[in-house]
Amino acid sequence: MEGRADAAATLPTAKPDLVIAYGKDPLQGLNFWRAKGTRGPAPLIMFVHGGGWSKGSKDNATGRAKVEHYPAQGYAFASIDYRLVPKATVEQQAADVAAALKALLDRAGELGIDRGKVVLMGHSAGAHLVALVGTDPQYLRAVGLSHADVDGVIPLDGAAYDIPSQFADAGPRMVQTYTAAFGSDPARQKALSPISHAAGPNAGAFLFPHVERADAVRQNEPLAAALRAAGTPAETAKVAGRGLIGHMEINRKLGEADYPATPIVDAWLKRLFGR
Repeated sequence: MEGRADAAATLPTAKPDLVIAYGKDPLQGLNFWRAKGTRGPAPLIMFVHGGGWSKGSKDNATGRAKVEHYPAQGYAFASIDYRLVPKATVEQQAADVAAALKALLDRAGELGIDRGKVVLMGHSAGAHLVALVGTDPQYLRAVGLSHADVDGVIPLDGAAYDIPSQFADAGPRMVQTYTAAFGSDPARQKALSPISHAAGPNAGAFLFPHVERADAVRQNEPLAAALRAAGTPAETAKVAGRGLIGHMEINRKLGEADYPATPIVDAWLKRLFGR
């Protein structure tokens, strides 16, 4: 599912307050929206788009509702681009996620960000990337950060958390997508599986909203259980919706008041940040 229609799943978003480069490659950039109606530094939500690790853009795969809803709720919101397969590796993509976060936190004062209140959110392939960065410490460490800098992670309807088992369950089309991203070396597939790193250290807490599609159901609860076994708070939340349509809707509609996942995520964020 991560490889099919993520890039076409949403409409272009509202114009950001700032566009920031966090590296030299044209794809190493992010859009930033300031929190509204707040006094003092605001918590940060940084979003990572999907697209099968090979497609997608912060400009068309973020979701219009998110960039309106979260700033209105008092959160600073950013959506990043990252280098894409096959020109880049998944390891480099995870490094880009960490580098983008570093760039935002380095400008926290200027941007009105509370650098002690940070959540990573991603959809589909982006869900895999934020889960990987939230469990494998090497990516944050490489930019001078640690899991202590990430209070929470929200992977939206991801499935590639245990990559060898995902290969075993996938049909021919998705096997091609996974092979392009993760190769055929079992050791590399394991190293890029968030579940391999769940024993810790981990980001502070995880929320896994997902729709009713088979691979999401199979992959989300085992990772959440592994995190909980390591002492990391982790919750799953099943949201109405099936198949590819549901997979796109959770990205496009999150932030809409009448979409079921919106109050679930809002309540979790408030508990996380004590708001």
